[in-house]
This record gives sequence, C-alpha cells and structure tokens, in this order.
Amino acid sequence: VLRRPGSMPMMRIVPVMFRTIPVRPAKLKHFSQPRLTCLWKPRKKHPDTSSALNGRNPEVMEKFTRLTGVAAPLPITNIDTDMIIPKQFLKTIRRSGLGKALFYEMRYNEDGSENPDFVLNKPQYRNASILIAGENFGCGSSREHAPWALLDFGIRCIIAPSFADIFYSNCFKNGILPIVLPKEDVDRLMEDAERGANATITVDLEKQEITGPDGGVIHFDIDPFRKHCLLEGLDDIGLTLQKLDRIEAYEKRQAEEFPWL
Repeated sequence: VLRRPGSMPMMRIVPVMFRTIPVRPAKLKHFSQPRLTCLWKPRKKHPDTSSALNGRNPEVMEKFTRLTGVAAPLPITNIDTDMIIPKQFLKTIRRSGLGKALFYEMRYNEDGSENPDFVLNKPQYRNASILIAGENFGCGSSREHAPWALLDFGIRCIIAPSFADIFYSNCFKNGILPIVLPKEDVDRLMEDAERGANATITVDLEKQEITGPDGGVIHFDIDPFRKHCLLEGLDDIGLTLQKLDRIEAYEKRQAEEFPWL
C-alpha cells in the first residue's frame, strides 16, 4: 500500500514471487514504484545451454526426406510442454542452446547431476533422433521452445498415438516430423525401440513409410502441404520468400506511386 501525505491509500499489485519493501512517504515522488525483492532462487547447476547443433544454422529449417536413427522409447501419456522445456528456460528467443535442458525435471537430479534412469541419459539413447511417445504428446502451453529444445537435442521425428494441436503445428514449422499412428503400431515400435542402439528405425517421408529393425513397414498419413514444406525445408519465412519477386515489385511500385510514404 502506498500513501501520499494528505491522500487516500493507493494499492499496488505486485507478483507473488516478490515482496514489497516499505518506503517512507517522504521519499515517494509522484507515486514512484516500490522497491521489490525477488524471492525466487534458481535451481543449482543449470545445464550449460550452449548449442548442440554441431554447426547447423538453427535459423534455417532443414529439409526432411529420409531419416534412419535410434528411437528412444518414452511410454508416458500427456507429456506437456513444461515437461519438455521448463519455464525457467523460456527467457531466450534463440532456437539454439535448449537441447541440454530438454526434459530437465526428469533428466536431472536436484543437484544438477544426470538421472541415470532417464531414457535419454542411457548410453544407447544419447544420440537418439526419433522419439516414440504416449498419447497427447505436447499438451499444455503453446511455447515454441518445446520443439526448439527437441530439435537442438537432435530429435527430428516423434511418433505417438496423438498430439496436442498447437505443438503438432509447431513441429512442422521447425523441421520436426510428428507422426500419428494407431496405438497398436506405436506399441510395436515402442518394443523395437526398447532394444536399444542396435535396433534402428527408418522414416521415409516421400513414401510415408516407417521401417522397423526387422523389416516390417508401417504406412502413415500426412497433410500434403505440410509434407511439401518438410521435403523442401520451408517454414513460414521460407514460404514468404518464395514470393520475393512479387514482394519487391510491390515495394518498388509503392515507392513510385507514393514517394511521400
């Protein structure tokens, strides 16, 4: 509560994570802001969020044509975006450097050390590029940092019975292929993934096929336009730049017709 001499008190609403420090009225000038003390303390030993992209430019979406790699099994339903990348890592707007914070709460202990029981910390899955997950993957908030973190770790494809709509859309815009399959097919791929690094899975986007380690083939459906964008490596900016000639012609015409603008 702030009070100017001879006036009614004025309430100021502050976040619950801050505590207001009393300030003498004589020091207030025109209802200046109160001093605040932050009560939140960061967790110990946050992981180094330097980029794990190995020289790739995270600002340019890579084409997705055919992927062969280790699939990591994550048989958990309702994995939300806060589990994928917690809120304390959302301060950046850069796409790189978030891979080491992927699944932070499950992947690290309280002291910052790795949890050896989490799948991506196991030697056979450290280089996984495919994730086999449970239903409703990517639910929760719409943070685009979630696909950024997955991509920065090296995940290019996620296979699950269902996805949250916004997360599903964000994957395509960042070069990640989310595949929806019937639960029985996901369970079969989950069993294949549990074999470890010796059992690789191939995802062919052009043919829309998944080939398991034993040669079994599963067909998947995908929207034709989204398929085209992944095959050509086109995000929203890339799609816009395809019309660059028309955009430049419009700008030139505008400058000639309305030179005062």
